[in-house]
Amino acid sequence: MITILTPTYNRAHTLPRLYESLCAQTSKDFEWIIIDDGSDDGTRSLVEEFSLNADFSVRYLWQVNAGKHVAVNSGVELSTGDWVFIVDSDDALTLDAIEVVKKTISVQSLDKAVGLCFRKAYFDQVIVGEIVDKAGHVVMTPSRAGHLVKGDLAYIFKTSAMKIVPFPVIQGEKFVPELYVWNKISDLGFVYFFLNKFIYFCEYLDDGYSKNFRANLRNNPKGFLRFYQSQFLREPFFYGKIKCVIRGFQCCLYIFKKSFS
Repeated sequence: MITILTPTYNRAHTLPRLYESLCAQTSKDFEWIIIDDGSDDGTRSLVEEFSLNADFSVRYLWQVNAGKHVAVNSGVELSTGDWVFIVDSDDALTLDAIEVVKKTISVQSLDKAVGLCFRKAYFDQVIVGEIVDKAGHVVMTPSRAGHLVKGDLAYIFKTSAMKIVPFPVIQGEKFVPELYVWNKISDLGFVYFFLNKFIYFCEYLDDGYSKNFRANLRNNPKGFLRFYQSQFLREPFFYGKIKCVIRGFQCCLYIFKKSFS
């Protein structure tokens, strides 16, 4: 079974779209876990309504606001599925998403797999990032894939791997870049990338993480510093390493400023 894990914070206005896409799935071999990161917009009552009407398992946990990464950790611990598919609360899945993942998992040739990855698309079905002409699957690291497609990807990881490599929790901060953990999971085995198939619809809201990089960096410098230190060793290109050094210096500057605030 697959666990669809949705961390959420004040997204009662977008959750129904995701819920409807789950209700329409061609395969219902999944559970839906919603980790509410301190919402105060009626998310709890909305999810209670979902759970009464859904023909799949819906579980809900509220936590004091601590950040998406902590919510992911909490959801992984609650998971009863063998695989975890993180789907954000302002996004949705294609109608065949779970069926595609299930069929892919059943292929015996995917030896030592700790993760699968498909493409994301906007709601108008335009793929996020670069079009890559690669049939079938390829094995690579999340860092390498990011350089190749230049856009966000939809990852499904083995639950056991996510429990081995949880997100670090840093006091006073609420964000750690996901790529930091995705790369560490790829150290445990193979991640298989299917670069011609999208199964995930997304949009980038004005108050989301993607559009607020600078504020996230300023507010969470220790988490970003940990990422850039790790990423420096993984970057295959010189310009990538230089970028890590520059971002790392920014992080140190923000850490220094915060220590006097």
